[in-house]
Order: sequence, then C-alpha cells, then structure tokens
Amino acid sequence: MRNEVEVLALGAGPANLALAVAMEELAAEELAAGTYIAEAHDGIVWQRGMLLPWTQSQVSFVKDLVTLRNPRSKFSFINFLHSVGRLDEFVNLGTFTPYRQEISNYLQWVADSVSRVRIGYGKRALSVAPTWNADGRVDGWLTRFADDTETLSQHLVIGTGRDPLVPEEFAGLPADRLIHSSTYTERIADVDASTTRRIVVIGGAQSAAELLWAAHQEFPSAETTMLMRSIGLKNYESSKFTNEIFYPSFIDEFHAAAPEARGQLLREMHLSNYGGLAPAMLETLYRQRYLERLSGEERLRMITMTDVVATRVEDDEVVLSLVDRRTGRTDELRCDLVLLGTGFRGAMPALVQGLAAELGIDEVTVNRGYRLQLPATDGASCYLQGVNEATHGIADSLLSVLASRSGDIVKDLLAERRAVPAFAEIG
Repeated sequence: MRNEVEVLALGAGPANLALAVAMEELAAEELAAGTYIAEAHDGIVWQRGMLLPWTQSQVSFVKDLVTLRNPRSKFSFINFLHSVGRLDEFVNLGTFTPYRQEISNYLQWVADSVSRVRIGYGKRALSVAPTWNADGRVDGWLTRFADDTETLSQHLVIGTGRDPLVPEEFAGLPADRLIHSSTYTERIADVDASTTRRIVVIGGAQSAAELLWAAHQEFPSAETTMLMRSIGLKNYESSKFTNEIFYPSFIDEFHAAAPEARGQLLREMHLSNYGGLAPAMLETLYRQRYLERLSGEERLRMITMTDVVATRVEDDEVVLSLVDRRTGRTDELRCDLVLLGTGFRGAMPALVQGLAAELGIDEVTVNRGYRLQLPATDGASCYLQGVNEATHGIADSLLSVLASRSGDIVKDLLAERRAVPAFAEIG
C-alpha cells in the first residue's frame, strides 16, 4: 500500500516531536495537517535502552521541545507537569534536571497533544529513495517500511539518531553475551542472574558508568568490572563559560567558522558531552568502591589505560585479550557478559548513507537550515536532525537546540512551499 504526504518525518524522538510542535505553532494549517511522523516502536520512550529509574537528564528542563523558541507555548515541560498534577512536587524537588522517565512521559504527552500533525507507530523505515521527474530532477521521496507499506513525500525529515557503535573487536561475540547500551533495558531481563557472575563494561563515560552501576545493582552476586582506555573517570566539562556553546545563538558562530576552528571546538568540547560523567554518578561509584574496599568484599573494579584487541568464547566464557597502554603487557580477562558503553557511530546513519548512494552524493552535507545539499530538485527537500555536529556544533545531537532547530526547519519549509506548491493533496 502506498500513501502520499507532504512532509514525512522519520522517528518520533525529541527532534521530530519538536518539529511537530513547531508545525502546530508556526506552519499553515495545510502544512501541519500534511505532516506525518513515522515511529518504529509502539510508543515513545526517551533513551529507550537506558531508561533506568534513577537516571536523570544532564540538561535543564527549560531546554524542552519549545520553551527557548516560545516560552508561552502550551507544549512546554512546565505545562506538562501542570497538566498531570505534578508541578508542585517537581518544584519542591529543587532541580533543573528531571529524571529521564519524566522527560519520556513528557514526550509521549506532547505526541498525544498535537492536533494536526499525525504520528504513526510501528513504522520502521527500511529505505528511502528519491523520485525523479522527466527532467531528471528530484521531486520527492519514496520511503519503504517494514510493514510492507510505502509513503511518497515531497519533503523528508530524518531524525532517527545515529547507529550504535559496536567496535569490530566485539562484533563476533554471540548475541547473548553482548549488550549495547542502546538495548540494555530490553535485553538485560533475559540474562540469567544465577549463571552470570562476571560482567565487564567497556567504556569510560556516562553511559558506561550507568551500565556499571545498573549491573552492580541488578546482579548482586556478580563481579562488575569497568574497562577503559583513559586514565580514569572524569567530570563533564560544565563551566558556565563553556556551556555557552550550547546556546542556539552559537550555531551561527560555529557554522561560520573555518574548518580548522570547528575541529578545535569539537575536540575541546568532547568532555562536555561524550568523555565525562555527571558529578553525582562519579561520587556514587567512588563511594561504592571505597566502601567495598573497606569491607574487603570488592566486586566493583576498574581497569584503566587498557585496550581490548580481540575477543573469543572459550569453555563457555567470554575471553577478552587486553593490552596495557602504559607497559604494552598483554593479558586476558574472562567474563560471562559484556556490556558496551561505546556510544554511537560518528558517521551518518546507514539510512542516510543509503539515500546518499541513491542520489549519487559522495559527501553528505547540509546548509545552515539543516537542508541536505542535493542535486537539481523540483520542489523536494530533505532535512537531517541530530547528525550535523561537524557543521552545527556539538549541541546538534542534544536537547539544547531542539526548539530553535525545529523552528528553522519549519520556516525553511514554509519558504519552499511558497516557492513550489505541494505535489499532493492531503486527506
């Protein structure tokens, strides 16, 4: 079955939900009604793989889907709390950083609250291909879904996030011995606690630390080891001076900078998002390790400055081949389960790469308005959300710029729409 819409947005995460809000508030009736968001899952869950009950956002609730663009919006996080009767309790909690579960609930509330933009669930996109007119110009997009349906759209917004990074050294391990953070909560329930006595976590940043602490709690009889390449765990870089790079207004400055300056900014700000931990998590882990050493029953361990160069399964054990980065000495570490806190691939997602191949584009680039640079087009456009750090700064994958970015995309769509009429009537 084939459907036609004016705007198809892939993924109902924060990026495209912010787009839905911007459509409701900024777009013409027909454009908002002609927008369809396709979500792969049956509902909206933020950070699905790591939605642990004690985890909090590291971003202020003010950086929700809309407030920094429209502080009076009915779609704000504060209005969500008011609507569900939790505003007093949240204010009394005295924090700017909500629990992830509450943010996840907020996102579903927004999805349920939009009245013109439509959201479909259970719609996992398999591929996207351009459609061409008789003059050889791109005039739309054909998206194929896992439910054997197709959607033809004039405009496309891809907001599905990056692909999980599974280092090649671990790619050959059996699926039941390896869990990436992106699937932790859904897969850990299938792990047999009675036979899982040694768990190794790979990584040295926030997601790895959360995996370590979760496994330590959920498997009280297991030894949990964190293995990292760095010299040890570090705080996020979070001074008020450096945090100014997360301002929406900083995007223009970053985008206008020379490539060498962009590279320096990204390298220096790595610790502000990818290479560090929240202070509370650091304190929790350090105190736990201290108490275990005090009691003489140590089961939370950390191995630093070490590379994993190979893995295998032997005698029903996972064997990690290690190299000490300080001395070059080799060693082996045996365990029952490996948890990967290795984050996500820096390259464009496979879906975007497949689309680029169809278009004959060697390098995927977007303009300041997040629009994919295309060959000749006839009214078609494609926007990329959350994957443009190289051109728009480190905040591009974070909540900080959701409100402003969605506004930019809707304004660009409106300008395009005035120039080229929609090709489909939306029912």
